[in-house]
Amino acid sequence: MPDFIPTLDARSVGGERFARELSAAYEEYGFVIIENHGIETGVIERCLDSFRRFFALPVEEKRRYQVPGGGGARGYTPFGIETAKGARYHDLKEFWHVGRELPPGHPFAHCMAPNIWVDGIPGFRETTLSLYQSFDALGRRLLAPIAMNLGMPTNYFDDKVDLGNSVLRIIHYPPMPPEPTPSVRAGAHEDINVITLLLGAEEPGLEVLSRRGEWLPINPPPGSLVCNVGDMLQRLTNYRLRSTTHRVVNPPRERASKARYSLPFFLHFNPDFLIKTLPQCVDAQHPDQFPVPINAHDFLQERLREIKLI
Repeated sequence: MPDFIPTLDARSVGGERFARELSAAYEEYGFVIIENHGIETGVIERCLDSFRRFFALPVEEKRRYQVPGGGGARGYTPFGIETAKGARYHDLKEFWHVGRELPPGHPFAHCMAPNIWVDGIPGFRETTLSLYQSFDALGRRLLAPIAMNLGMPTNYFDDKVDLGNSVLRIIHYPPMPPEPTPSVRAGAHEDINVITLLLGAEEPGLEVLSRRGEWLPINPPPGSLVCNVGDMLQRLTNYRLRSTTHRVVNPPRERASKARYSLPFFLHFNPDFLIKTLPQCVDAQHPDQFPVPINAHDFLQERLREIKLI
């Protein structure tokens, strides 16, 4: 198979061919590029504009929106905190998290904190929630062909992610410091969640580790997004679908003064969903690698501790 990440057209998301090609990409690479995804350009640009204004604020002002002891689940996480699992050095990024809006007294309120908003930036809340909802809807659409190829109804995942602890992360990678640094913009890691949808990967730097141990650059065309498998889906499918190691490397010298912005949406299972290996993904050649089930909330907490967010 050639060493490049396949590109699929979301306008064909309901067809059997799309389901086969998506699953083939996930089995080989864990990643796919999606064109014609349907998220409105205006929504994306308005959200990015709000956060360009936020990240340009003085550090002391931004830190007002950091939640002590919150594990970065909502609001602002400063530069130099998140560290890839097993890495010695922190990532070169700062970011903001927005999660699902729940009504007062909701049973999942204990594991989904209220969102935090910046009043001084007009439209901050509205544009960010609009992008969150667009990502959430697209994520459910992209789970349908995965279910189809696993021999399940296309709506199998619907009631398992409709109240998921999904997070929109707005990442700012500042211009590189003039002095050499052992850190990279995002150290080699795998995602925790079910699937990740990523906008903003047109700026070079995102790379995925192939089965042969080679780093492959991912350079999607403008207007497309990247979608990859996370550890929760890998666990559910007994490694049939791959949660692949990836990273964001530092830019070449001629682009070192340029900031990078990324918009990943981490789609999660509902907190009480039991991640238990699907029986159709187990046979004599593929024994169950995860014989002890774990619910999605406990799995998330375990992984957040590993990457030093809690």
